[in-house]
Amino acid sequence: MSISSRSHETKDIDLEEKGGFQQDSPLEVTSQDDGIRRESSRGFLGWLWKVSKKLDSYGVEVRGVERVPENDRNHPRYTDVGTLWLSANMTIATFSLGTLGNSVFDLQATDACLVILFFNLLCTLPVALFSCWGKSTGLRQMMLGRFSFGPYAIWFPIVLNALACIGWSTINTIVGASALQAVTDTHQLPQPVGIIIISLITLVIALFGYKYVHALERYASIPVFIIFMIIFGEGGKYMHGGFGELGSGEPAAILSFGGTIAGFALGWTSLAADYTVNFPVETADWKVFACTYAGLNFPLILIECLGALMMSTFVDKPSWGARYEAGGLGGLLRAGLSPLGGFGQFLLVILALSIVTNNIPNVYSFALTVQSFHKSIQRVPRFSLCILCTAIYIALAEAGYNSFESAFDTLLVILSYWLVIYSTILVEEHYIFRRGSFKNYNLERYNDNTNLPAGWAAAFATCCGAAGTVLGYTGVLGKKVGGPFGGDIGFEMACAFSAVTYPVARYFERRLFGR
Repeated sequence: MSISSRSHETKDIDLEEKGGFQQDSPLEVTSQDDGIRRESSRGFLGWLWKVSKKLDSYGVEVRGVERVPENDRNHPRYTDVGTLWLSANMTIATFSLGTLGNSVFDLQATDACLVILFFNLLCTLPVALFSCWGKSTGLRQMMLGRFSFGPYAIWFPIVLNALACIGWSTINTIVGASALQAVTDTHQLPQPVGIIIISLITLVIALFGYKYVHALERYASIPVFIIFMIIFGEGGKYMHGGFGELGSGEPAAILSFGGTIAGFALGWTSLAADYTVNFPVETADWKVFACTYAGLNFPLILIECLGALMMSTFVDKPSWGARYEAGGLGGLLRAGLSPLGGFGQFLLVILALSIVTNNIPNVYSFALTVQSFHKSIQRVPRFSLCILCTAIYIALAEAGYNSFESAFDTLLVILSYWLVIYSTILVEEHYIFRRGSFKNYNLERYNDNTNLPAGWAAAFATCCGAAGTVLGYTGVLGKKVGGPFGGDIGFEMACAFSAVTYPVARYFERRLFGR
């Protein structure tokens, strides 16, 4: 219902009947928030807002990147943040990441699983922390970044995050379409058709917004988890562990695969706060942190390890290896379900569609990320940016579905670099310069450039982190790790370089600008 049609009585409707919480449309309340005039817009933008108001009457979320006031945070189920990340990562995209340990880095299954365990437990910590910040501030993730990067240096993370949302959506959709195509050897669904089906389902949920995203993700992981356990049951007797020989190339492969795992886990840091802004501010931080941390690590560790172990079945089941060579990830999943016959094909369809739960946060947060650029872009309705994201990644997926695996690995590596720099800067700003308290942020002026840092310190630390990345990935330090091509320690070097330089640069920035 539109907010203009609600009375005080309607605001007291049982929250359970509204998906667990109530989220009002901001059309009246925030139409002039911080000087942003929306309903008075003219031309094409004015037409978009008329469409937005119409969609609002059907339940489509209108609120964009504006701060959610404390008296408007009516999402009582803090466990929803755990089930959201549980469903978003209980997908074949997570499974495919585990297979890279063998297919790209030539690791034995046990080595790959240990890398998966330790890098996930480490790299999901900032995601859980930033989830607490969304609850405490009512601000989306990229808007929170403005308190460290300032109004202009934040453009770099915003651009990268927007590209990441599109990139993840593209690759995930290709993975899902590949699985749909592998359902049967005859009358195969063309990958371009599968791409469109997955993309449109994702768009519908993302359009309706926060409440519906949480409602779907609350239960979506259950059937997918059962199917993955069936695959484990069918393939378990053919799986082999084993450690690789600690030759000159083994440490390099471990660190390089670890950077890939880190990129996937850290990928959620730039979206984390987006999904807790409606939690009441008095919700205990430890509850939000624990639910987020558990909701991330359970599927990431379990399903990635399953992917790594399935790659070890080819010794005893060469026919499964042949299916993988012929049909890629979809062929491997079908091989694991093949003993179930036609029912296995039905389960493979469900697995393929599970990619929707991974894509929804990307499409939803893409719109919020783009709106974080500037007040003028905040005037663009959120729904139209979701449509734009979908159109772009459909085009990219249709053009690139034949080169999935190499593109997947490259994207993950790039993501691990900038995200660790971004996370390091935000954490140091909060605990060193804001003394760990949001009372030192002046949240009411989140859109006022004079209340934000100048951003020079964050820009300098980002450049230093990038230099560390170069040294760790292709430079002198990376080559010392071992192996014929060296190892990738760009993730670790990016963190170290930005962590050392930001506090020093920020100290002088505060002395110079007073903020």
